Amino acid sequence: MAGNLKSLYEESDALHLAALVRNGDVTASELLETAISIIEERNPYLNAVVIKTYEIGRAAAQKTPEGAFGGVPFLLKNIGSMWQGTPLTNACCYMKDNVCDHDTEMVRKIKAAGFLLLGRTNTPEGGWSIGTEPRLYGPTINPWRADLTPGGSSGGAAAAVAERLVPLAEASDGGGSIRVPSSCCGLVGLKPSRGRITYGPQAPDCWLGSVSTFCVTRTVRDTAAYLDAVAGTLPGDPYTAPFPEASWLETSVHAPARLRIGCTLKPAWNERLAPEVEAAMRTTLRLLQSLGHDVEEHDMAVDLRSVWADYNLLNAVETAADFDRLAPRIGRPVRQDELAPVNWALIEHGRSLSALDYSRVVAALRKASHEIARDIADYDVFLTPTLTQLPRPLGYWSMEEPDLDAYLDRWSDAGYMFCFNVSGLPGMSVPVVLTDRKVPIGVQLVGRHGDEATLLQLAQQMQDELRWQERRPEMIAGRP
Repeated sequence: MAGNLKSLYEESDALHLAALVRNGDVTASELLETAISIIEERNPYLNAVVIKTYEIGRAAAQKTPEGAFGGVPFLLKNIGSMWQGTPLTNACCYMKDNVCDHDTEMVRKIKAAGFLLLGRTNTPEGGWSIGTEPRLYGPTINPWRADLTPGGSSGGAAAAVAERLVPLAEASDGGGSIRVPSSCCGLVGLKPSRGRITYGPQAPDCWLGSVSTFCVTRTVRDTAAYLDAVAGTLPGDPYTAPFPEASWLETSVHAPARLRIGCTLKPAWNERLAPEVEAAMRTTLRLLQSLGHDVEEHDMAVDLRSVWADYNLLNAVETAADFDRLAPRIGRPVRQDELAPVNWALIEHGRSLSALDYSRVVAALRKASHEIARDIADYDVFLTPTLTQLPRPLGYWSMEEPDLDAYLDRWSDAGYMFCFNVSGLPGMSVPVVLTDRKVPIGVQLVGRHGDEATLLQLAQQMQDELRWQERRPEMIAGRP
């Protein structure tokens, strides 16, 4: 049975595994031990799981599983969500001994959904990278191609899900950190609307509502069910998003009405689209037309490079403020030798800015939010590349780069990511193509604020045609 259960576990999405537990076909403990054995077998090469909490998962598995995901093994990201009694380091040497003293609301909902916590996944130091290569833990390997980045900052989560360690895992996104690793690892990655997921209760706002905590999955229905489980606000939250009449899972199974879809085949700035990315976009356009949707090209008029510069001023101030807030908890200020050069440079830059500088940036980003949303308001869905280039080699996104400006300019690859954090619109990367060289390519679907339902419906329609959930890496870290 052990061999059969392992195969069943690897082939199933989270909702199927939960149904097996609910029907008594397997126990939560059996699923948990299967997940642990796979992690122990593959993680030494993958380096996706950097903190292990097996005993917490084993204790939870002894109880009767409840919730839509009752009995499903799960991994938290090593940034953000606080789970009482577990380490949380943000992949930062400065925080290596930090242990959570409470649960955030997001974690309370994850527990209520019935997930079994097995650990935390690797991230870049502090999260501001679309690679995953922290000093503290070392690089995570892309299970499709060991020489390429798995993306970031949720690179550990994406690698773990792609390599079947767990069927879905927590991820978060302040500039593409859900969508980029989803594209690099051939997964589904939704960044919900601003106000869809609470940050509370300790942090009611985060980067003007530009950061979303959610997940990466292999199937659209897991994404929809997870949204049903964790969406919502707390009293006093500064942002809200409308709820649909039916659940997202119920809605996602119905094909959308004929949609008006806009698309761009131009880069946000810098290099033109890689030929393989342009080909994937054109393949997607043909698919959408064959499904009966109206598609037209529309290049965004907003100066995204200028908005990017302002966004990084916000990032610098918030990074400096985050480390100031951490100092009482850690017991001392952070030292330069405890941070990668990119993070130290962000802190220094943030501390050099005045209150008037910050006020100007906030106003500029609020204006950009309106401009971005208005620019594509005529479309039910707007289509962009997730990354304008193929996944870069390991090392390309190293936060050891001493030149902050040079490092940030490389983010042009993800120039269509951060702008939808700024605007608060929902964006979703779906894995449309696997190249002959086994490199996944994703495209991004962007919807109107609060309308994740249309994105989920369209993504499910595309999944039904492309069957991406059946794709699986053939190698891990260059080993057959």
